[in-house]
Amino acid sequence: MRLCACFVTMKKIGFNEALVRILKEDRRYHAEAYFFVREALAFTSRMLKKPARGSQRHLTAAELLDGMRQYALREYGPMAMTVLDYWGVRNCADFGQIVFHLVDKNILRKTENDSIRDFEHGYDFKEAFRGPYQRQKAEVRMQNEK
Repeated sequence: MRLCACFVTMKKIGFNEALVRILKEDRRYHAEAYFFVREALAFTSRMLKKPARGSQRHLTAAELLDGMRQYALREYGPMAMTVLDYWGVRNCADFGQIVFHLVDKNILRKTENDSIRDFEHGYDFKEAFRGPYQRQKAEVRMQNEK
């Protein structure tokens, strides 16, 4: 009996090809939500001055969630929650699902300590995306009453 040692090498796929595969498997989120997460990840890395390589490059779920919040407010202002909702993203757990879809397709990496559950209790979307503008309106009202 002869044993054959066969190795199958997997070709790394790019973001667009991974996205096509993800959307075939799970249609809960609009394609734009995945592009948003990718852009928000880059934004957060720059904001936190993370190096391009090495173990210090890793972002925690909390860091990424805060970066996504800031990026959404910067890009979409008072419409951020409406845009995210249109894409199917209604809470932090949805961001976690998107991130882990990208991890599953080897577009993003995770450490052994990272879990999808890290995204479950990030922040309340209403407070995060509408709160800043409601407080701003209240401040303007108070200024006008003086």
